[in-house]
Amino acid sequence: MKRFNPFYIQEGSLLFPIFQRFPIIFYLIKWVILSLIIGVLAGFASAIFLWSLHWASDTRAAHLWLVLLLPIGGLGVGLLYNYFGKEVEGGNNLIIDQIHKPSKIIRFRMAPMVLFGTVVTHLFGGSAGREGTAIQMGASIADQFTRLFKLTAQDRKMILIAGMAAGFGSVFGTPLAGAIFGLEVFLLGRISHEAILPAFLAAAIADFFCRLISHEYLYIHHSVYHVAGDPDHVIPVMHIVYASLAGICFGLAGRLFAKTTHLWGDFLKRKISYAPFRPLVGGAIVMILFGVLYFGVGPDVGTRYMGLGVPTIKAAFSQHLAPYDWAGKLLFTALTLGAAYKGGEVTPLFFIGAALGNSLSGIIPLPFDLLAGMGFVAVFAGAANTPIACAVMGLELFGINYGVYIAIACVVSYLFSGHAGIYNSQIVGTSKHLIRSQYKGKSLGQIAKEKFQQKQKDARK
Repeated sequence: MKRFNPFYIQEGSLLFPIFQRFPIIFYLIKWVILSLIIGVLAGFASAIFLWSLHWASDTRAAHLWLVLLLPIGGLGVGLLYNYFGKEVEGGNNLIIDQIHKPSKIIRFRMAPMVLFGTVVTHLFGGSAGREGTAIQMGASIADQFTRLFKLTAQDRKMILIAGMAAGFGSVFGTPLAGAIFGLEVFLLGRISHEAILPAFLAAAIADFFCRLISHEYLYIHHSVYHVAGDPDHVIPVMHIVYASLAGICFGLAGRLFAKTTHLWGDFLKRKISYAPFRPLVGGAIVMILFGVLYFGVGPDVGTRYMGLGVPTIKAAFSQHLAPYDWAGKLLFTALTLGAAYKGGEVTPLFFIGAALGNSLSGIIPLPFDLLAGMGFVAVFAGAANTPIACAVMGLELFGINYGVYIAIACVVSYLFSGHAGIYNSQIVGTSKHLIRSQYKGKSLGQIAKEKFQQKQKDARK
């Protein structure tokens, strides 16, 4: 017996003549319904996730000895994924792969497992973010409706994009950036317009319900960042030059983060064949570094690079930070995520960018809080290869008055980060540089592999 599909109008049915004459009406009804369902569920999941992170961060701050359990926590999550979650351990890259080549429906277990894994990471002091978890929850929830409503491969691609947009937009409180991120992230250099309606609808609905639940019932609020002052509407030429120079630094930092994380992860895979032991070893190294900084430099420095790092991000907009803070967060996050701890890269990239922008004020004559705001989104733009989404996020967070500075920094960062990034499954739709046109159609992981093989060949000569 065939399963009923409410979104497919069969030829010969009473509605088929209307469908032929006004297909846009049925298209709109279909995606409004699906986007509403996805948005509500993803928004609820993000609200629970934000509350869980708040609890984990407060608990760790009150009981700092929990950092000693980071290796054990990593081993536990590693064992959980090794025996029950191998099908979903690909995370964001798995979702991007499914958008490019739809095959098996993503198991729903991805959502609770990544939620649990991320809370463990933050509870025991690992340096990670939250966007990866929100994206995976949103996409895995959305994909369950593929089987329920017997959606086509094209519809499945759109529903996965909508789920990613809903998760990203709701967890950061930036629905416009979330929608564009979902449309931009899987194909480097291009934006898919096929899913533009469900992406924006799902992101907006998810953001609304996340705010409603988290604010009214869980008493959790999104972080607020503020850039002081009101820049001139006419941007001086030298300020454009300064913004471009800052963008170069942000792009190189994003590239360094991606390269460091991948190199550490690849090293552990080569040296440790049993996957659950990788977070055990990586967690032990992070724990030792924490102890060295805590007892050797000071408690404030020791705890600064743990968890999300939101207090330091906020401080970057109000006071001058140590010039090495961005590098410290980069190292701790690369060691944590490269060792396969669960979480995301984006909030640490916010930290790295804001701290780097803050330190650049010593050599670039722009206000340090403006540079912090530019770096906040621009390092992410370079590492994730999503300049438009990041520019829009900057506008949502800091206001339209800083739009030119933010846009320049994001675009230049994107160009200077090269054909590398935090998502190896991204496929090059349009090369960043004409001389690299041979990269078109290849994934970032494939490009990195080819470069490594070429270096090996050159070394043998």
